Amino acid sequence: MHFVFTPPAEAAAGLLTLPWDEPLEEWVDDRIVEIPQRGISRHVVRFVSEGGEVFALKELDERLARKEYSLLRRLVGLGVPSVEVLGVVVERPGLDAILVTRFLEHSSSYRALFANPRGGGMADRLLDAQVELLVRLHLAGFMWGDCSLSNTLFRLDAGALAAYLVDTETAEMHPSLSRGQREYDVAMARERVGGELFDLEAGELLPPGIDPIGIADELVLRYDRLWDELTSETVLRADEQRYRIAEKVRRLNDLGFDVDEVELLDAGPEGSRLRVRTRVAESGHHRRQLFTRTGLDVGENQARRLLADIASYRGYLEQTGRRPVPESVAASRWLGEVYEPVLAGVPAELRGRLDDAEVFHEVLEHRWFLSEQAGRDIGTTAAARDYIDRVLPDVPDELLADPPTDPDVF
Repeated sequence: MHFVFTPPAEAAAGLLTLPWDEPLEEWVDDRIVEIPQRGISRHVVRFVSEGGEVFALKELDERLARKEYSLLRRLVGLGVPSVEVLGVVVERPGLDAILVTRFLEHSSSYRALFANPRGGGMADRLLDAQVELLVRLHLAGFMWGDCSLSNTLFRLDAGALAAYLVDTETAEMHPSLSRGQREYDVAMARERVGGELFDLEAGELLPPGIDPIGIADELVLRYDRLWDELTSETVLRADEQRYRIAEKVRRLNDLGFDVDEVELLDAGPEGSRLRVRTRVAESGHHRRQLFTRTGLDVGENQARRLLADIASYRGYLEQTGRRPVPESVAASRWLGEVYEPVLAGVPAELRGRLDDAEVFHEVLEHRWFLSEQAGRDIGTTAAARDYIDRVLPDVPDELLADPPTDPDVF
């Protein structure tokens, strides 16, 4: 038996005492836990709690396990949203290999999200997240080969959804992808997503009015629009170059992509061709900015929302103090006087329903809603109390509730 773990591998030490010489589905161990919001897998997948962390263990052919281990490590290095691989156990006598990944906290399968929707437009948000993930993979030269909702986990990110790849068995890594390779991946995604939505419809989990074929077709349209936005060249006149370049860069930042290189090519009398190269590896402008100022590591949309609240609080401090307040000072005071007190007010039994940044985002949304009703700003403190009393208790515990299943369908 051979254990291969990614350094630093301290977390793997406690896993070594698991019954690796037995088939995974037959394991009996106190550390085995059930994850109701898990997705569907063609392989045996079990979850283990060890050292305060939860790990996903998947049993599969050794060749595929080694390939998936290698690809997931490369994706993490590229900064592409994916599960974090810990290691692979191979050369198990008479048994397949086992791939070990860290369970993605506060994540849910698409089935669990439809069973316990947080707000409207779930299909629309899922589609946006899936398309953005596929585009990021293609920009990195990664051909998925099996793009589907089932092979993706989703996390709430300031009301939107962020998608994470969890399965790379059929994937290939290239320096770059041809148009044909991308089109094949998108066609596969269209077919798989449409089929999964039909399954939800048959199981009465799909909200009324959602057309699986229409959603699948829309995936292709949204992919094409985002790909063109990120990769197409634009002809600029000399007198518009400065503001049009700034506009393009800002638009890409808003989409969650950083700009690695801006190139202007002479296009003759028409002007210049603008070519912008995006940088997948370091996407997340707002997330890095918030981390630098506060030490909070959150999703990109969450970071954008929290930075806006910090800016608002800075304005309040300058107005009441009648003097300028440095950004670093405002961020530090906001963290101690606004953000942390809100989270401290969440009772222990409700912690973990949503991650901290999502709770704070929802408090800000609730503040706006209550202020609209009252015709005045009620403040974050009052909004947090009302949200914790009346809204948070109704949030499914980490969206863990099992969706109903029909054995004839699923």
